Amino acid sequence: MAPFRSIFRTAPLAAAASLALSGGALAQATQTVTITGRGIAGPSITGFGDAPLARSPLSGAAFDAGRLADAGVLSIGGLTRVDASVGDAYNAEGYWSQLSVRGYALDNRANYRRDGLPINAETAIALDNKERLELLKGASGIQAGTSAPGGLVNLVVKRPDRSVRSATLAMREGGSVLGAIDLGDRFGPDGTFGLRLNAAYEHLDPQVRDTAGHRSMVALAGDWRVSPESLLEAEFESSRQRQPSVAGFSMLGDTVPDARRIDPRINLNRQPWRQPVEMDGNTISLRWQQQLSNDWRFTAHAMAQRLQSDDRTAFPYGVFNADYECPLWCDRYAPDGTFSYWEYISDNERRNTDALDLSVAGRVVTGAVEHRLQAGVLSSRYTGRFQDQVFDLAGPPLGNIDGTVDVAPSAGFTDANTNRTERSTELSLHDAMRLGDWSLWAGLRHTRLDRASERTSPADDGLRATHYRQSLTTPWLALAQQITPQTLLYASWGQGMESEVAPNRARYTNAGQALPALKSRQFEAGIKHAGEGVEAALAYFDIDRPQAVDAGTCDADATCTRVIDGSARHRGLEASLSGRTGPWSWTASAMWLDAARKGSSTPGVNGLRPVNVPKTTLLLRGGYRVAAVPGLELSAGVTAESDRMVLPDDNGVRIPGWARIDVGARWEQSLGPAKVTWRAGIDNLADRRAWKESPYEFGHVYLYPLPPRAWRVSAETTF
Repeated sequence: MAPFRSIFRTAPLAAAASLALSGGALAQATQTVTITGRGIAGPSITGFGDAPLARSPLSGAAFDAGRLADAGVLSIGGLTRVDASVGDAYNAEGYWSQLSVRGYALDNRANYRRDGLPINAETAIALDNKERLELLKGASGIQAGTSAPGGLVNLVVKRPDRSVRSATLAMREGGSVLGAIDLGDRFGPDGTFGLRLNAAYEHLDPQVRDTAGHRSMVALAGDWRVSPESLLEAEFESSRQRQPSVAGFSMLGDTVPDARRIDPRINLNRQPWRQPVEMDGNTISLRWQQQLSNDWRFTAHAMAQRLQSDDRTAFPYGVFNADYECPLWCDRYAPDGTFSYWEYISDNERRNTDALDLSVAGRVVTGAVEHRLQAGVLSSRYTGRFQDQVFDLAGPPLGNIDGTVDVAPSAGFTDANTNRTERSTELSLHDAMRLGDWSLWAGLRHTRLDRASERTSPADDGLRATHYRQSLTTPWLALAQQITPQTLLYASWGQGMESEVAPNRARYTNAGQALPALKSRQFEAGIKHAGEGVEAALAYFDIDRPQAVDAGTCDADATCTRVIDGSARHRGLEASLSGRTGPWSWTASAMWLDAARKGSSTPGVNGLRPVNVPKTTLLLRGGYRVAAVPGLELSAGVTAESDRMVLPDDNGVRIPGWARIDVGARWEQSLGPAKVTWRAGIDNLADRRAWKESPYEFGHVYLYPLPPRAWRVSAETTF
């Protein structure tokens, strides 16, 4: 536990301060405050304390564990199955999930939260101990100092808020088997203490060949209701995954291969010398919540995350000769389906994140206006420590897209990696002002960054160290009207920030210099309805994000400059609908997106659609409760996406759109005091063959196929 000690050194001071504040506030209170259950609010994705999402002027969604299980979601990447605004962004089996929201790829180092605190998502994140996943859509400057503008994903941990006794056994086609337990209860007088244990083990054997592995997770959460006004919470999670990753296919010369002729079960990461990806993670947190008076609450929340990874793969990349030169096909495979293998080994990667959040929230009435205020300070520190890596050409011979050729391993030459250190301090202030049916929401976040990097070992041009400081301020403003008790109409405007430094290499004229803050802007207008038996939302958004590019020939010293060149503008409509009528239930989610480059000085760039982003996405799911079999509900769903671009500088190459049909069933059965929930499903019922996504990563075209038809079954017993 020694690595976790530093983050909690300030926690006793915060607790003492909150107790001192509460003593004065409660001494003046004329009414006793009684808090039962989870009366002290938990984390929220809205940025305005415990304001319900249905009454907040922004777009978002929350998916509880039951809904995720019904949809067959096994990882964060599964959010693409439940919300049309979420897309794949190099989402490979056996690796960490990578997503896009509203067409912008999320940054795994900046766009993920755990109980509201920043985490690094460059790892396999277990969902077994997560109560729900929350999604905040759009420019996220209201909640994050720096982040990509698509949105934020927040993972909410299961807490001992009730008595829980459950066990789950699940299987899916290919041979994967999961066993998990969830045990929780309260102890002591009036349930003063609570504990919740989650544990899971899964043998991983997906349909994609040569990907067998395993994962495990154990988590313990506890709390102590010190008094009706005070709550202390602590939790710990440890997880491990060991599994070979899946390499993507690519273009064959100038053409996109016909997905109907590609076996989606082939894993090109299949060589006798390949090794699995190993990802270990440990997270610990402590949260103190103190009711200061009827209207005010203080929260101190600290967390430490420790990740260790061994990232390894047999990596298909272009066609190169023994001198590391590509005669023609540098960013794709040859027309005959051959390609070069590269051996990649980056062992003992360590990513550490520490965070401490202190906040106070409450209510003030000034005349006829009610203010819901929240102010806080968030301090976080990230360090990435690596070793020299192997990224070396393997072979001969060349590999092929049938995955049938064994090649010789590389000579194992190593190259320097890059260590990173980042410190951030964020000051935030939010005010939700209400006057009758109208409300004005205002937020401001000021962030101070301190970032540094250096190479892990000397290279020809030295350590190439960089270090810079930057201050950023992101405002947010919204106006809303409650036009009926169930319907909210709103409009909002806000900013988000990203920060970038020019690489400290001789070819750059501004080597090692920080660029001006990349300030994205978003306008959004929408309407929400949350009535009896039906919920609906419609939102229009317009996001403009500056683009940093390399300008110049970049083929010799001092020929390249890192500059801001135009922007990526994403405009679109999002719609969602869910409800139940008699035995029927339904959910629908859709997004139409107009995404294009604009304002660039580079000829031919303006107007181009970004790669790997569909223009339209539609998710439909319906359910029917069978009266003849109590507890049984049958369901069917359709997922459809339009085409995606493949090359960043040519919208003439694309992968076609596709549609998939999924079916499922859930049966809740009572067996005495126990209840069993049976779930079964078949994904891609028609066994549709198509390219699911087309990420352009590491200067290379990749194509990932739609997974083949697969069944899944599970039984969850509560007792």
